[in-house]
Amino acid sequence: MGRRTAEEAQVLLRRRLCDPNFIFSVFSDSPDSNYSKLKFIVSSSVTEACNNSMLLLGPRGCGKIAVLDLVLEDLLKEYPEMISVIKLNGLLHCDDNCAVKEIARQLCIEHELMFSKMASYDDNSQFMIAMLRECGLAHKTVVFILDEFDLFAQGKQRLLYSLLDAMQSVSSQAVVIGVSCRLDADQLLEKRVRSRFSHRKLLFLPPPKDDLQRLLKHILLLPTDSSLPHDYVTEFNSRISNILADKRFIEVTDKLSDSDSTFSNFLRFLFSAVSYIDLRSGFMTLDNFKSALSTIQRQPKLDCLKDCSILELYMMVCMKRLEVKEQGSYNFNSVMKEYKSIHDSFQTSDNYSRTVCIRAFEHLLDRQLIEFADRGHNQSIEFRSVKLLISSSELHQGLKSNRSCPVSYLGFGSSNSSKTNGILKDTKYVVVETKSVQHYED
Repeated sequence: MGRRTAEEAQVLLRRRLCDPNFIFSVFSDSPDSNYSKLKFIVSSSVTEACNNSMLLLGPRGCGKIAVLDLVLEDLLKEYPEMISVIKLNGLLHCDDNCAVKEIARQLCIEHELMFSKMASYDDNSQFMIAMLRECGLAHKTVVFILDEFDLFAQGKQRLLYSLLDAMQSVSSQAVVIGVSCRLDADQLLEKRVRSRFSHRKLLFLPPPKDDLQRLLKHILLLPTDSSLPHDYVTEFNSRISNILADKRFIEVTDKLSDSDSTFSNFLRFLFSAVSYIDLRSGFMTLDNFKSALSTIQRQPKLDCLKDCSILELYMMVCMKRLEVKEQGSYNFNSVMKEYKSIHDSFQTSDNYSRTVCIRAFEHLLDRQLIEFADRGHNQSIEFRSVKLLISSSELHQGLKSNRSCPVSYLGFGSSNSSKTNGILKDTKYVVVETKSVQHYED
């Protein structure tokens, strides 16, 4: 097996990862998938000559547009002369005048007509209604795609009203599909618009573990009928199957899902893992996926924590302990009380002056690891409420990875409440016992 074969396999995998149609086609055979539901609704509108409107809702990166494009591509192959697609984006066409003008422009291109840039809103609106009527008489369905649908729901909503009102006509034949990351997008509609809306909604959620396993095999297993050597494909697929069944790999995917479980993040992770393939051996290893995870999950907050002093880490642990004790707000003084209670309880050898602690507190503000929780600009920094901007896991990783931490650690004691005991036991907060004092220069 040569380097050229490995490069060819790598290119094939990258091409798959960059092709949304290939990725989401694995779910097209399931009758319960959003692909099947969306295709049924749109195809019914085409074949039965009826009007429809629906919303595709879900977090960004969950494949709403990719599934919609796949459905439209399949339907255009099945009914090439019966579908016309008009695409708008709320980021570009949220203004009603601009949106109607863009609709008129795309309709003119679709039907090979002359487009007038000087036409008014009323002219373009009348043209749109007339074209919907003509398309209906010709048994041609116009599909309107409104990406960032919630932005169209701002203002007077004249575009939405014009579209949905025109669809009330018997002669028109259209489908309006709104795409939004806001789950309450339909609640933004005015009463007159909502009364004309079909209230069909498809919810796109991050994929469950079973779907992820199917997707992994669909993407990473090489085809046996490709130009690649058969022995290489067999060995490559065998190793991939072993990796997918490995508990350590499942732990990697679980960590990835904990931070972001969307399709887009998962595909970025796979693309990074494929890029780490050793071209000399030509096979993927578990280390490729671990390296990809560390690349994907790089966080600026953790980089800031690596350069924090012991005192700054100490103060953040005090803040986290106050949060664990369900103290809703805290300031510098309450943090220092917690600091003193730890110092007195465990007789730690480090004892910083109040002035040094204030400078460390200011450094945390500058690093944006904490921020003020109020707007009391006239108050002294010691009395203003603050909140911690990092999670428990990030703080735990920062304590472990900080270069200035000596070997010896002193564990914190637990609080009286059972809830606090559990959290402190899980996170294992530690602070360094050291006699060195961090100097803060003006």
